[in-house]
Amino acid sequence: MANPIQLIECPRDAWQGKEAFIPTDKKVSYLQALLSVGFHTIDAGSFVSPKAVSQLADTGNVLKALDLRDTNTRLLVIIANERGGEQAAEFSFVDYWGYPLSVSETFQQRNTRQSVSEGLDLAKRLNERAAQNQAELVIYISMGFGNPYGELYHEDQVLALAGELKQAGIKTVSLADTVGLATPEQIAALVTTCRNEYPSLNWGVHLHARPEGQTQKIAAAYEAGCRRFDGAIGGHGGCPFAEDELIGNINTSSLIDYLTTADPTLFIDLDRFQAAAQLAQTIFH
Repeated sequence: MANPIQLIECPRDAWQGKEAFIPTDKKVSYLQALLSVGFHTIDAGSFVSPKAVSQLADTGNVLKALDLRDTNTRLLVIIANERGGEQAAEFSFVDYWGYPLSVSETFQQRNTRQSVSEGLDLAKRLNERAAQNQAELVIYISMGFGNPYGELYHEDQVLALAGELKQAGIKTVSLADTVGLATPEQIAALVTTCRNEYPSLNWGVHLHARPEGQTQKIAAAYEAGCRRFDGAIGGHGGCPFAEDELIGNINTSSLIDYLTTADPTLFIDLDRFQAAAQLAQTIFH
């Protein structure tokens, strides 16, 4: 039997790209609407330095205000250092901790102020701490399809890093096209190679693309066997540490349009999704 689709909604990615601070109560209302849609997971916030990403300084307060009684959707928070792990551990109902680990030394320094080697060591420690808190660490291999810095890139770098992660006990790895460089052909090739090399890992994709290229990228990953997809309603979001001109996230509508046709294991309440999408327009205008 095919693995069921895991559709991850990423409002955190959308929030961090906004200059004007989104009030805490608006974030809570939006997350509450998303919790009723049927997503596998919601990327609900990030425990990072408020100086680095002020938009997410209220993540703790947002999480405390959520009503989780009538949802099966899991929660994920992004962390970037030991302190983030300490903060995440205060929330026993958060199922996943996400940690960005790059194959680009330049981006790893920009994003977490660490080398890739230091980041890998941190990931191992965070994985142990997450397990102690009945949470799972999800690794995002950022710049997983190349980088804009002129650094050498090869898929073997991704495979080598994945091997280290598997050895450390990591179970879920998401390939992140951080700046939208990947072609559908490259996505298909890397997903296929990774799944063949490490079939026991739960492989996902966190793709960025302009509207006209989204369906082809989604199809490439799906047809290569990927069943875990990140998206953001309206295609909002992007990493503020990547480069000045950001390419948005895959629009969740594009994911739903493709996946509901391609895969019977995906169930989304379309009426509640549309309600959440309308609410998003009032937040991300």
